[in-house]
Amino acid sequence: MSHLSKFQEALKKEGYDAAIVSDKLNQRYLSSFDFDDGLLLITADAAYLLTDFRYVEAAKAQASKDFRVLTPEGGLLLCIAGLLGDHGAKRVATEDASLSCADFKRYCEILGDFTLEGGASELLTRLRLYKDEEELDAIARAQAVTDAAFAHIIKWIKPEMTEIEVALEIEFFMRKNGAEGLAFDTIAVSGTNSARPHGVPRREKLEKGFLTMDFGARVDGYCSDMTRTVVLGRADDEIKRLYNTVLAAQKAALEAAAEGVSCRELDTVARNIIDGAGYKGCFGHSLGHGVGMFIHEEPRLSQKATPETILTRGHVVTFEPGIYLEGKYGCRIEDMACIRSDGSFYNFTKSPKELIELF
Repeated sequence: MSHLSKFQEALKKEGYDAAIVSDKLNQRYLSSFDFDDGLLLITADAAYLLTDFRYVEAAKAQASKDFRVLTPEGGLLLCIAGLLGDHGAKRVATEDASLSCADFKRYCEILGDFTLEGGASELLTRLRLYKDEEELDAIARAQAVTDAAFAHIIKWIKPEMTEIEVALEIEFFMRKNGAEGLAFDTIAVSGTNSARPHGVPRREKLEKGFLTMDFGARVDGYCSDMTRTVVLGRADDEIKRLYNTVLAAQKAALEAAAEGVSCRELDTVARNIIDGAGYKGCFGHSLGHGVGMFIHEEPRLSQKATPETILTRGHVVTFEPGIYLEGKYGCRIEDMACIRSDGSFYNFTKSPKELIELF
C-alpha cells in the first residue's frame, strides 16, 4: 500500500473528509515529488498537487501518478476551496505542527465554509514511524555515502586546517559521491569546542584532543546520521578512558536492542554505564531518535519515552551516547540502525569505532 493510500485510510478513520499538506518533506513523502512552492490536497478518493509554472513539467514527470497536477491561476487556496466543494468535504485537516499562525489565518479567511482543524501532522508522523523496504534501502544508500565520507576525511585532515574546512570537505565529498543534499548542518568541532554537543564549526585551526564529526547525507529524500570522534595528537589516559566509556555504553545499547525492547530501557542501559564510570550529569541528551525524511523523527530512545514505546518493525533509530566535560572536551559515537520487516535488528553504519589517533 502506498503512503498516499495509508494516509487516506487514516483520514477516514479519524473522520476527516480531506487534508491540506503544506510541509515540504511530507509533500514529498506522499507524492514522491520534491518541490518548494505549492500544496497537496488529499480527499478520500483523490489527490491533487497544486503548484505553479516553474514546477509543473517536473511534477507531471516525477510525481506519483495518483496525483493530479494543477496550476491554479486564481490562487492555490481558492482552487482548493473549489475542489473541497466538488468533493462535498466539510471537515479538513491541516498541518498544525508546521503551519504558521499567519498562514492558518489566511486559510480560515479563504476556506471559511469548511471546518479547518489540526491533525494532519500527527497522522503523518504516525505513518512515517514505520519504514518499508524501499525506504530502508534509501536510508542504507544514504549511510553508505556517509561511511565513505568518514573514510575519506580521516585521510584528508591536516593539522593546519580549520574546523570549517573539515566540515566543508565532508559536505563536498558527500555531494560529489551521491548525496542529493545534507541531512543537517555538518558538525566538526575540536578541543574545547567538542564539549558542545551541537557546537558550530569555527574558522579556527583544529585544536589537539577530540575532534567530533556529526554528519549525514540525504539520498532520495531520506537521511543518514552518524557521529565519529577521533583524537588529534596522542590520546592520554583520561581521553582513552572517556572514549572507551562512550564506546562501551553504545555497544551495550546496540547489543540490547531488538524488536519489542523498550526505548526508555535502551537509554537506561547506556546511561547506567556512563553514570557508573563517574560521568553522571555529563550525558545530557537522549540516547537516540528516529530518522527518515526528517532528521529527527519518532521514536525517541529517551528517559521521556513512555513504557509502551518499544522498538517495532520499520523503526529506524540512532544510538549516540556522549560525554561532555564543560570547557574541556567531549566525545560522541553514533550509529543508525533499524528493525527490519522480518523482525531482525540491522545496523546501517559500517565506519570503524576503535579509537583513531591522527597526526
